[in-house]
Amino acid sequence: MKKSRRVFTGAFKAQVAIEALKERKTLAELAKQFDLHPQMISKWKQEFVERASEIFETRPPEENFEAEKERLFSKIGQLEMERDWLKKISKRAGL
Repeated sequence: MKKSRRVFTGAFKAQVAIEALKERKTLAELAKQFDLHPQMISKWKQEFVERASEIFETRPPEENFEAEKERLFSKIGQLEMERDWLKKISKRAGL
């Protein structure tokens, strides 16, 4: 029987990478704790360090959230008006 491939979330990978960066435990201990291969932990740690600067270069999602929320609400209002208009027209046409 084949063993299915596990998929890890970004939050889990970040947690493991942070634990590895703390260096309170060896890679072997972390691998046993998280049931991973030590090489995978090293890879995630390296990627975490390399991409850490991206966090401060990009805008937080909360700033974009309000603008996106307003745009979507206006789109919902427009679609509701179009739906009501189509209902009215279809009643007049006898459909």
